[in-house]
Amino acid sequence: MLLLRLLRQPVQRCQSLHTFSRRLYPTEILPPPDPLIARNETLGVQSRPQYTPEERGVPILRTYKPRTPGLRHLKRPINDHLYKGRPYLPLTHPRRGQHIGGRNSHTGQITVRHRGGGHKRRIRTVDFQRLEPGKHLVERIEHDPGRSAHIALLTRTVGQTKSYSYIVAPQGMRAGEEVESFRQGIPERLIRELGGVHDAGMIAAKTAFRGNCMPLHMVPPGSIVYNVGLRKGGKAQLCRSAGTYAQVISKNEGDPKKALYVDVKLQSGEIRKIHRDCCATIGTASNVNFHRRQLGKAGRKRWLGIRPTVRGVAMNAADHPHGGGRGKSKGNVHPVSIWNQLTKSGYKTRTKSNVNRFVVLPRPRSQGKKAKAKKKKKAS
Repeated sequence: MLLLRLLRQPVQRCQSLHTFSRRLYPTEILPPPDPLIARNETLGVQSRPQYTPEERGVPILRTYKPRTPGLRHLKRPINDHLYKGRPYLPLTHPRRGQHIGGRNSHTGQITVRHRGGGHKRRIRTVDFQRLEPGKHLVERIEHDPGRSAHIALLTRTVGQTKSYSYIVAPQGMRAGEEVESFRQGIPERLIRELGGVHDAGMIAAKTAFRGNCMPLHMVPPGSIVYNVGLRKGGKAQLCRSAGTYAQVISKNEGDPKKALYVDVKLQSGEIRKIHRDCCATIGTASNVNFHRRQLGKAGRKRWLGIRPTVRGVAMNAADHPHGGGRGKSKGNVHPVSIWNQLTKSGYKTRTKSNVNRFVVLPRPRSQGKKAKAKKKKKAS
C-alpha cells in the first residue's frame, strides 16, 4: 500500500541545465532612498553622486554556479538597468574589416599584433562634442560592445521634429533624467531666472549637474568631470573609459597670463593645463566596476577580438630576438621587444627636448618594487 501511495504522488518535472545556467547569483539588493539627498526640481537629478555599493554592502559583481568550467570564475558587474533591446539603428553602422587580423589595407601586413576574429558588432556613433543646446531627455541606458563605459540615448523635441544622439553616460544616470549642454553659452532663460546677474557661483548652482556638458571655465573648482577635451571647440578626448574622471584644480583667475588655461588633475596624478573653452562633462564615466570583472575562460577573450600573446623565448630565433636555443634561454640578450628595442631597466624613449609644455606636474614615476625598496632603505 505504501508503494502504491508513493507511485500516485505527482512527479515534479526536471528543468533543463540551460534554465539553471541563466540563474544569477547573487541578486542586487537596492537600499532605501536617502532623504538627505537634495534634488534639483528643474532637471530632476541628484545634486551629489549616488551611494557607492561598497559602503552599503550591496553586491557589485554577479557570480554564477559552477555548472561549467567557463562559469566557475566568471564575474560580471551588476547592470540590471541597461536596456535589453537593440540599439537605435540610424546611429550605428557595421564594423567593416574586423576579421583582417590587425592588417592594413595597403600591404596586408600585420601592423597591430594580437588582433583578429571577434564577434560581429555594430559601431555606435557617440556625440563627443555636444554642440546642440537645450534640454535633452534620457530615453535609456545601453551597453556598447565597442567601449567599456555605458552610453545613453538622448532625445530632443523641437516642434514636430525629434532628434536622437548617443553620449557616454555618467555613473548613476537613469532613464527619465534631463541633461543640457552649455557649450554655445548660457541661455537667456537662465539669465532671466538669475535676474540678469552673471555671478559664477549662482550660474554653477543652476548648471553643474551630472551629465551636463559645459566649458571648463564654467565648472566649479574641485568638481569631478569626464569627457574632457584638449582643443578649443573640439571633441572630448580624455577620461572616456569606464570609471575614469578628472578634477578641476584651479582656474588661475588671479593671474592674467595664466587665465587662459585651467589646471586639471588626471587619475594618473598628472596636472596639466587645458584651454578654458574646452569641453567637460560633470560626473564620472559609468560602469565603474568594469575593472573588477573576470572573463572566466580564454574564449571570451577571443570573442572580444583579442588573439593570444606568445612569449619571445617560446619562439624560433627567426621570429624573436629571445627565440631559439635549448630550454628556456634567451641567448644572453637584454630584454627587448620583437623589434629589438630595449623594454626594461628604465630605458628612456623620449628625448629631453620633447617636453610637453602643458604639463604642470608630471605623473609620479618609478613606483616599482625596486624604487619602493630604495625608499624603505633611505627611510630606515
